[in-house]
Parts: sequence; structure tokens; C-alpha cells
Amino acid sequence: MIPKHAIEKYGTLFAGLVLFAFLMVFAENFASTANLLNVLKQVSFLMVLSIGFTFALIASELDLSFANVCSLSAVVIGSLMQAAYPWPLAVSAGLAMGLFAGLLNGYLVTYLKVPSLISTLGTASVANGLAFMITGGVAFVGRWDPDFLFLGRGKIGPVPVIILFTLAIVALSFFLSTQTKTGIHLQATGENEEAARRSGINTRKSKILGLALSGLAAGLTAVFLVANLSSAAPQMAGDFLLNGIAATLLGMTMFTPAKPNILGTIVGALIIVVLSNGLVLLGAQYYIQDIMLGIIIVASVAVSASVLKRAAFAL
Repeated sequence: MIPKHAIEKYGTLFAGLVLFAFLMVFAENFASTANLLNVLKQVSFLMVLSIGFTFALIASELDLSFANVCSLSAVVIGSLMQAAYPWPLAVSAGLAMGLFAGLLNGYLVTYLKVPSLISTLGTASVANGLAFMITGGVAFVGRWDPDFLFLGRGKIGPVPVIILFTLAIVALSFFLSTQTKTGIHLQATGENEEAARRSGINTRKSKILGLALSGLAAGLTAVFLVANLSSAAPQMAGDFLLNGIAATLLGMTMFTPAKPNILGTIVGALIIVVLSNGLVLLGAQYYIQDIMLGIIIVASVAVSASVLKRAAFAL
């Protein structure tokens, strides 16, 4: 018999492996090298965004603006590329936009004491409006600098370069969250802010950092999306909001149950993208994906409800 603690920590991971094995057998072409590389490429966008959301949640703050901020950052990048500015400048501007939005969220939460649920919804609305204002509702599309497009389309051998970028981001994020004093302070702040403050931790700084990292991750994802698609639209990252939240919540059901953690988020993102890819190959109707995503979110929240409540409404 499998020990209860093993089921609690690794049950979701085991279910993901069962799903993968099922699709390997029953979904035509799922196991092909081309499809598996495509899955890894598609999960890269979701994984980077979800990692950012996880950092905010580790600090016990909820960032509901990351998808809109990602779209706005993408539009900023696209507008500069369209105007023939050097691509490093466009990339820097996109990253700066994401970071600024995260810092703004941190300021609203820590200095103005606006609950993160409200402040980040407000930021999301502003970002959405700015994205439409910049584009006029029309996507930027162009044949841009090949060096820039390499960031999203390039390959090293058969492996898309975006997968390698994502692996580096994953490794850095895991190290930061588990092996550094900064990461320990983030976790302490999220678990018990008052106790962390009394122990000498600058909890305000930790919360700002968590939200800033979420914004920066949105900017990074915008770079990859624009480089991959060679276009930028005002709602191009909209579908990532629920998927990113679901990946993080699913990650909270494994490894350190009921706590946001980078490793869990990575596996959660993989499960969601593998499930989506498999359903397509099995010929399932498009709405089945939404139904399954809703089930994942509800089931995950049942495990993590107290953490989410504290993150959303804590003053």
C-alpha cells in the first residue's frame, strides 16, 4: 500500500504520468518527436508566466494582471519593432513595462493597502486599455529582424531555442525560491507575515519583489510570444490567465501540498499543456478543454483555499 504522505505529495505527479502514458498509447502521433518538441515549446510560454504568478503567491499576493501586462508588453515591443527601432531596445522596453507593472502592483498593495485581488484587477484593466490605445485594435505584424525572431523561432539542432531559455529560467527560479535568503524571506512572508516581520524580515520588500517578479515574467513571455509569432496584438496573452492560475494551483497539490512552489508549477503547466494537446489529437471538441480546465481549478482550490483567501484579501 502506498503511504498517505506519498499520495499527498506525489499523487498529482503520478496522475500526470498516467495521463502521459495513456496518450502515448491511444493518441495518434502524440509520441512523435515533432509533437513532443511542440508540446515543450508551447508549455514554455505558460511555464514562464506561471512561475511569475507563483512568486507573487509565495509572498501571499494574488496577481490577476499578468496576462494583460504580458499583452501590453507585447504591444510595446511590436510598436517599436514596427517603427524600425533596434530589437534590443524593443526587448528592453517590453521587459521594463512588465517590471513597472509588477512594481506598481507592489506599491498599491504595500503602501496604499489595496488588496491584491482589487489592485491587480485594476492594473489589468489599465493594461488592456493601453494595449488597445497603442494598437488601435489592430495587431502589429511584420518581417522583423531575424536576430529578434530567433528568440522565439530559432533552433539549436532540433531543439527550439525557447525551450533552452525556459530551462534556464526554471533553474534560476527554483534556485532563487529555495536556495537563497531572498527566497526564504519570500516564503516566510507568505506563510506568516507578522511572524516574519517580528523576526526582522522586510515583508513589504518581499511582497513588492514577488509582484515585481510576476510582472517581469509577463514581460519575458511577451518577448518570446512576439518573436515566435512575428506579431503583437492587444489580447494575445488573454488565454494564459486561467491556464497560468490553474498550473500554479495544480502545483500546490504536490511536493509541498497547499503551498505555492516552483517545481509544482512546472509540473502543473506540463500536465495542462499535455492534456490540451492530447485532447486535440484524440479529436475532442474544443469546449472539452475548458471543462477540464474548470475542473482542475476547482479541485486545486479545494486543496489551497486558505492560501488563496489570504493572498487575495489580506490587508
